[in-house]
Amino acid sequence: MNETELMVLPLVVRIERAAPPERTDALEAAAMAVLSLLDDPGEWAAELHAWQSTGKIRKVVRRARGAEWRRAAALPGRTVGHRTAEVRVHPPVPLDAWPKDLARLQVGGTELSDAAEPGHPPSGPPVLWENPVLTMSAGKAMAQAGHAAQLAWWASDEAERAAWRAAGLAVSVRAAPGRDDFDAKVTAGLPVVRDAGFTEIEPGSCTFVAEAPWLLGRVARS
Repeated sequence: MNETELMVLPLVVRIERAAPPERTDALEAAAMAVLSLLDDPGEWAAELHAWQSTGKIRKVVRRARGAEWRRAAALPGRTVGHRTAEVRVHPPVPLDAWPKDLARLQVGGTELSDAAEPGHPPSGPPVLWENPVLTMSAGKAMAQAGHAAQLAWWASDEAERAAWRAAGLAVSVRAAPGRDDFDAKVTAGLPVVRDAGFTEIEPGSCTFVAEAPWLLGRVARS
């Protein structure tokens, strides 16, 4: 197997014990962090190309607080702040060769919640719809939201990306109103995330659908 097939995109969410972020804010921040790297990889263009060229877009979310967060922030990467959440995206690394200060961070313990039910998503930004019948930790859902944003980016043309960029690469994350609604979006020719089944849920599960006016019918219908 080619070594690039084992690359992964590290994401770190800041979860301070006294002030954890809202779940929706964390999911949106993760998606925006991924989009930021896709739009402007800067000095990490080679790593990004190697990771994307395999067709596998595996992401792993770890949590940090206090000194852990400061050590993560000192490593190469980019932090996206979004309302109550801070998420740092790092350049892709081989699955078994994480930087030490990232490898020691925990994957578990990302159980976040929203103080109030998120309202109707604003018009304009793409909406990343979460499957309402699946149970995922916030960390797992953050990775899946990042996948959805990436698939939406790939499905957009240059003019659509430019408009998205002008809007700050914003996204909205919401749970679909119900299973039937989510299933209808899955078959509407929109970007759909099907999980590989490494953690938490069954392989092939549809976790997120990315919806925007320009994405409808853009990909092969399921």
